[in-house]
Amino acid sequence: MQTLLVIVVAGPLLGAAAALLPAPPGLKGKSPEQAVLRHGVTVTGVVLLAAVVLALGFDHDHPSRMQATTDVGWIRALDVRIHLGVDGISLPLLVLTALLTFLCALYSYFKTPAGPSPKAFVALLLVLEAGTLATFAVLDLVLFFLAFEMVLVPMYFLIARWGDEGRTAAAGKFVLYTLLGSVVMLLGLLLIGIKAGTFDMVALADRGGRGLTTSVQVTAVLAIGLGLAVKTPMWPLHSWLPDAHTAAPTVGSVLLAGVLLKMGTYGFVRIALPVAPDGMHALAPYLAAFAAAGIVYGSLACLALARPGARGDLKRLIAYSSVGHMGFVLLGIATLTPTGVNGALFANIAHGLITGLLFFLVGALKDRYGTADLDTLAGATGAALYGRAPRLGALLAFAAVASLGLPGLAGFWGEMLALFAAFDPAEGLNRAAYLVFMALGGLGTLLTAAYLLIVVRRVCMGGPRPAGEPELADVQPYELAAWTPLVALTVLAGLWPAVLLGLTDPAVQQLLAGGTQ
Repeated sequence: MQTLLVIVVAGPLLGAAAALLPAPPGLKGKSPEQAVLRHGVTVTGVVLLAAVVLALGFDHDHPSRMQATTDVGWIRALDVRIHLGVDGISLPLLVLTALLTFLCALYSYFKTPAGPSPKAFVALLLVLEAGTLATFAVLDLVLFFLAFEMVLVPMYFLIARWGDEGRTAAAGKFVLYTLLGSVVMLLGLLLIGIKAGTFDMVALADRGGRGLTTSVQVTAVLAIGLGLAVKTPMWPLHSWLPDAHTAAPTVGSVLLAGVLLKMGTYGFVRIALPVAPDGMHALAPYLAAFAAAGIVYGSLACLALARPGARGDLKRLIAYSSVGHMGFVLLGIATLTPTGVNGALFANIAHGLITGLLFFLVGALKDRYGTADLDTLAGATGAALYGRAPRLGALLAFAAVASLGLPGLAGFWGEMLALFAAFDPAEGLNRAAYLVFMALGGLGTLLTAAYLLIVVRRVCMGGPRPAGEPELADVQPYELAAWTPLVALTVLAGLWPAVLLGLTDPAVQQLLAGGTQ
């Protein structure tokens, strides 16, 4: 188990270094480009296999205990250690990251984004995977910060070099926002480490804030929370996200929404909640207020983009929908209850599966039509996917209803639990305020259903194909291979939520009680 976790974290880095080396003569295939793309599929496949075996070997009877741990000294002067481990909170995110990266590598093997050398593309993809996996596996505050920052460089270049129009400005905005937020977060992490005398996240969680004054905790949570809120992203610190998603290549958008946004909310659960509980209690109502505002704002922005004549880009619309969906995650965390935090963790996974699928589908539409502009796709009679590409239309409709939270699919449980927890927040929180936040969240669910159904009507329905217009290719085998796991897991999580909640609940209960062992 210990070796498997090391392979999961370090494997992509080794694969990235190997991708930059010349391919052996017998493995070149038709071209060096094909060889390096195959290398990316192989490495991400091995990492996914290791993550699945790690999950199968995980002690599901004790999900609150850190397992597969490695703890060795690194910087002794600062007592910084290479400390790795997984529990019921981090394991699902680890597997989700490995799965989405493998599917992106597989998709890119057949549909490589236009841009510079595939070698650089594969290497950056693997470095990005290494950074995200490390974020969910490290148990030292300094290592967490390094892993958190590690993803900035590869994502910047994936957007700036393989993106669409406006990619340079979007990539620069992404780095500027996240880097400024991370500087503030580093100050908060250092404050906790210096005042507590250790950077070990397990030891800090076991103390439950003991040894840290309330003022230190509030200051630390405010600083750390700002950095995490930018990455989440929380309204009004979200403005980098629509530009980044609109300009990013398809696989970049999938990983940005499916994995990178989860790093922020994971930091709230893993660091802020157990390490500085008094600080979180003081700032939770403000976090909930921003979350509720984000839910409504994201939905209204999507409605504005979906209306006829708005020239709304579908990728931009889905990006704004992520602001709303991640608002539910933050609202669940801000209730400070096991129900809310479990709902937040469930919504994290559901959003990764569903929004990843949506970005795959919109990328496929853009490949076929040459644009993601909703007015162009709708046209005079609509893109009419149901009649012209029925499998593609059915998948788009499925992803839309999953995203709006249809019962029986993964999107339902996380949002429902977050709203339920807002009805009865933790002791000491203003229940009247949280009832208002719950009502705003409920309004957000109605607005979400409205704009997603408008999108389905405009894109999937319409008249017959105009004379002289070429046939539209339906779902290709490689697309089916990349998308089917996301569809299956969305249904599985919706019908059997205990698969995830059985892992997260004991760990959350232990974390909120002031410990991780």
